[in-house]
Amino acid sequence: MPTSVQSQPGQTTAPAVFRSVFPILKTVLAGGKPLIYLDNAATSQKPQQVIDALTDYYSHSNSNIHRGAHQLAARATDAYEGARKTVADFIGCSDPALINFTSGTTQGINLVASGLAKSWLQPGDEVLISAMEHHANIVPWQMACQASGAVLRIAPITEQGELDLEGFRQLLGTRTKVVSMVWISNALGTINPVQRIVQEAQAVGAQVLIDAAQAIVHENIDVEALGADYLVFSGHKVYGPTGIGILYGRRERMEALPPYQGGGEMIREVRFEGSTYNDLPYKFEAGTPNIAGGIGLGAALDFFAAQDRTALARHEHALLERALDGLDQIDGLKLYGPRQGRSSLVSFTVHGAHAYDIGVLLDQQGIAVRTGHHCCQPLMRHYGIEGTCRASFLPYNTLAEVDQFLRALDRALAVLRA
Repeated sequence: MPTSVQSQPGQTTAPAVFRSVFPILKTVLAGGKPLIYLDNAATSQKPQQVIDALTDYYSHSNSNIHRGAHQLAARATDAYEGARKTVADFIGCSDPALINFTSGTTQGINLVASGLAKSWLQPGDEVLISAMEHHANIVPWQMACQASGAVLRIAPITEQGELDLEGFRQLLGTRTKVVSMVWISNALGTINPVQRIVQEAQAVGAQVLIDAAQAIVHENIDVEALGADYLVFSGHKVYGPTGIGILYGRRERMEALPPYQGGGEMIREVRFEGSTYNDLPYKFEAGTPNIAGGIGLGAALDFFAAQDRTALARHEHALLERALDGLDQIDGLKLYGPRQGRSSLVSFTVHGAHAYDIGVLLDQQGIAVRTGHHCCQPLMRHYGIEGTCRASFLPYNTLAEVDQFLRALDRALAVLRA
């Protein structure tokens, strides 16, 4: 798979113009400090186009979907199903029926793990994940293994925070029935070789799930070229609303999975003696969905697809390099994750300074970063630390903001070391 996004002909996006459509970035915090938002790996900010789409839906089209005979229902249904088609196009899926709306990455992984525990995994089978996974790609598989009698295996990582491919291969075998791995680590920035992971796992007969929560906003994703059985992501990571996400699954896999929840919409016919289930994708979409969220996600992907993504990726890389060069100058600072082959985030500790204290002092200077274990407690234990301080970048950030972050970090450390 390519490691950078590709633009479409005729597109141009200057970083300053891109930034200008995100109203929250004009915020002035208490004390008169302009907001410098460097917590993008946790959630992205939203462009005016997405905010307008949400307002327009609730102002002019608010209705439940699919079953209504009135005009508002038809309008809302068209917008929601249009968003499904937008998602399919954005990730290279030729069949929108394979796009399932979820509440986010976490629900997508739980849906697959729960279904495979009931229909695929047997006692003694093995589920393989990596040591860098988010809790959302650990706990559902622990639960699936407990329910099915399968065994959870952990592929090791190198000291630089990269997947140990040889260790991964040593764990692959005829008992490996599921491989579920992150594309980009939210705690390290590591970009995993997902194409190779998919090919080698499927060669031993395993089903493969790729967690693309971080990758969706940084990588050019083509699910049919990738070949994974499942891929999940969250809308709020890619300029969309919270509470909406996507599970893509190959048709034969999704048809074999049992329903995750029961209720309205996911059924074809209900009798007290038993029920039959709906076709894809509705089989996995019980109840009233997050209609506004789906429409907002469609607007976000329309917005992002209209940009010159190559230019934005180039700017994003410049932000990362400026940050890495500056952090290299700080005594006692340890960077986690590889220097090369990483996404646009920096995760670090500083000797003698607690990550939380650094975060508080940065916040007092108007700079929003993330501190803690980043929902990766096993990874933190691997490094023998409680957590890190993480600054993460998107193309609406500026080189001046990175410089201000580095100066603010110096000031924070001077206070903590005094």
